[in-house]
Amino acid sequence: MEYKFGGSITNQKTVLGHPSGLFVLFFTEMWERFSYYGMRALLVLFLISTVIDGGWGWERADATLLYGWYTGLVYLTPIIGGFIADKFTGYRNAIIIGALLMTLGHASMALEGFTSNFFYLGLTLLILGNGMFKPNISSIVGQLYKSQGKEKDAGYTIFYMGINAGAFLGILLCGYIGESPDWGWHYGFGLAGIFMFFGMLQFYFAQKIFGRIGLSPSKTQDFDDAVENEYEKTTEVVEEIADEAKRSIVTRDRLIVISVFAFFTIFFWWAFEQAGSSMTIFANDYTDRVLEGNGAVAFKVVNTLLTVGPMLIITYVLLMLFRQTFSKYGLANILLAISFVIIWIIVIYMLFKQFNDPAPEVPASWFGILNSFFIIAFAPLFSKIWESKYNPSGPVKFAVGLILLGLGFGFLAYGSMSVPLGAKTASLSMIFLVVAYLLHTLGELCVSPVGLSYVSKLAPVKLVGLMFGIWFTANFIANLTAGWTASYLDPIVEGYGLATFFGIFAAIPIAAGLVMLAINKWMISKMHGVR
Repeated sequence: MEYKFGGSITNQKTVLGHPSGLFVLFFTEMWERFSYYGMRALLVLFLISTVIDGGWGWERADATLLYGWYTGLVYLTPIIGGFIADKFTGYRNAIIIGALLMTLGHASMALEGFTSNFFYLGLTLLILGNGMFKPNISSIVGQLYKSQGKEKDAGYTIFYMGINAGAFLGILLCGYIGESPDWGWHYGFGLAGIFMFFGMLQFYFAQKIFGRIGLSPSKTQDFDDAVENEYEKTTEVVEEIADEAKRSIVTRDRLIVISVFAFFTIFFWWAFEQAGSSMTIFANDYTDRVLEGNGAVAFKVVNTLLTVGPMLIITYVLLMLFRQTFSKYGLANILLAISFVIIWIIVIYMLFKQFNDPAPEVPASWFGILNSFFIIAFAPLFSKIWESKYNPSGPVKFAVGLILLGLGFGFLAYGSMSVPLGAKTASLSMIFLVVAYLLHTLGELCVSPVGLSYVSKLAPVKLVGLMFGIWFTANFIANLTAGWTASYLDPIVEGYGLATFFGIFAAIPIAAGLVMLAINKWMISKMHGVR
């Protein structure tokens, strides 16, 4: 009997038309993103918070610089983690090792009150754990499907929704608990680790659903697979010899295109990653977050809808997974159910507290959920556009994304024009951050899926790994530079004003976008038919 999907017989049972194993990965990745974004939302806020408020009282420059190093290194370690999984551990063991390291990292950060060494140890473990986890779970997703068509693309889309669901809930709940005077930063860091732990256990006890997929390298092939792989390698060698003269020029040109995309992606993520540093400081210190009267009621209603809606959808998906896999993987399902019960309890607690507060203060970290919400809201629309006759070229998408990102910062700069030179605080409307996050997210939808897609399409098979390594290195440079630039927030505000600071992040991406538009036809010619 030939299976439609990779993996075990249980994996042939479908949820929403996709293999059940996809949703085991969906929830594992969701909890990992919950832990990552939940901690990231708190990092700068914790560091700049006063000692009286439980923080470390760091200068903004030091906090944003550390943030830049952390988010930058998160993009370098997956290169090492992917290599270790390919050569030694296999994908599944790498995921479990990575999840365990991240769980220990969050636990260590929750204990920072005893000694600062726990905090730095925690960050180190999170960076290393992410390197083992991130590249390898995505690899298993791809191996669940035997075809390379729309079904596989749709599977990655569902997986991407899991990423954003985890980011949404992590920022919302860890941010609320961490910023709440009733709880504190330690509980916010610890909460992120609890769900990473549940995600690890759920994956560990359900991993047999993947069959041989993701096992250690020596166990992943049977005789038929080995023969098939050798045949494919021989065919590739013959084709390479036949097309060598032509391929040398085509390959060179396509690698140039990848390099150009990688270069311009630095400008995008350099500005976009202000979300966790200077934009978080803007939300914390320059935004009026105390609501009263109709404003308070509106926030309570909106926040409830934003929270309960996704929770109901994800819970429904969870129940469908139970129906297909509980008889075979009961323990994994029970652990997953316990994690959701805890999440629902925290959600109900948060909403109850907010509804009983006549003048609630919006947590500074709350604005981070807007990115995930707008992705979930607008991704289907963008997907339809990309599938239609109006689908623009890759360079045009990149250019539009950069320009939209710049316009978002332009809106922040406009809102900041009333802030005096050197001001450490202000009470600006929340609408500036909301519009900025909307424009940034629309830009992300133009850039993020495009870059990785073109790397996989343009790179020769033997160089795909290297090209992805270059891509991750570009992201490392962008994130590190983002933190370094944000560290100049105070000097620029004192000398030129807050509007000038955000104006820099408006002007440079827009300029980069216009350059990309100008070289669009040249880029297309260098792709040699790849669209």
